[in-house]
Amino acid sequence: MRITQGKVVGGRVVVESEALSEGANVTVLALDESTFTLNERDEAALLEAISEADRGDLFDADDVLKNLP
Repeated sequence: MRITQGKVVGGRVVVESEALSEGANVTVLALDESTFTLNERDEAALLEAISEADRGDLFDADDVLKNLP
C-alpha cells in the first residue's frame, strides 16, 4: 500500500508524485478546502486500520449498528 496525492483535472484524478500500475485499485479520499495532519501515533493507527481492512479483519456494519446506544 502506498499513499500519494493528486488532483482532479478534467474530471479525472491525476497522481502528482508517481505513476501507478495500469489497472491498480485505488481509494480516493476527496478533501474539502480544509486539510488535516496526523501525528505519528495517529498515522500509525490509521495505517494499521487500513492493513486490518486489507486482510479482511472487518466488522459487519449490521453488527456495529446493533451495538450502538
